[in-house]
Amino acid sequence: RLRELSDGKPVGIKLSVGRRTDFLAVCKAMIEVGTAPDFVTVDGGEGGTGAAPLEFSNSLGMPGRDGLVFVHNALVGAGLRDTTRVIYSGKVLSSFHMIRAFALGADTCNAARAMMFALGCIQALRCNNNTCPTGITTQNPALVKGLHVPGKTERVYQYHRASIHALLEMLAAMGLEAPAEVRPDHVFRRVDDLHVRSFAEIYEFLESDVLASGAAQCSLTREWDQADAKRWSFQPERGEEMPVD
Repeated sequence: RLRELSDGKPVGIKLSVGRRTDFLAVCKAMIEVGTAPDFVTVDGGEGGTGAAPLEFSNSLGMPGRDGLVFVHNALVGAGLRDTTRVIYSGKVLSSFHMIRAFALGADTCNAARAMMFALGCIQALRCNNNTCPTGITTQNPALVKGLHVPGKTERVYQYHRASIHALLEMLAAMGLEAPAEVRPDHVFRRVDDLHVRSFAEIYEFLESDVLASGAAQCSLTREWDQADAKRWSFQPERGEEMPVD
């Protein structure tokens, strides 16, 4: 219905992952009704806005990279990944941040914080008060005058252009031609003083349709079985413990 009302424009959802059974329930609902969003945008608990309560911005939501891997795996395991794109938007500031997101399952990235910095954001944390001193997040005419649009437009453009150029250079250095070619074994992380592991070794990546078909056990099998397409909140039976990572 939304696609019809928007003349065929892509329709999707954005979320910061909390309880994993909630998103798995959404995946089950997608299968049950036979339709799915064109994209899912995954934000991290470390993302957010200056308008958020401090307790929320500091404590709610799964860390971005873990949330990205989970959403990618959930869609793959449910057999939905081929038709649903995954966008990542958690503190994406540099070309390596984009490469890292691609390695963990993202098709593309959004950048909010970085673009705000290029625009002149000073993190005054007044986004919701209409008193932003830089004129960016306010409708107050006196404050908006401080935002010189022609100059700021050029700054944002140059930042975006340089970031994409750096991304292409990094892909070339890796021997790749496109972001879609980046795989988990291309990126490594130091896990302790003596060991370095690739993302392919650190994270589990599911086979297609493994959850929906029940063909094999995996790290999400238990929560997949608990998820209910008609209820997006898993409530354990009395005496049963909630799954804890």
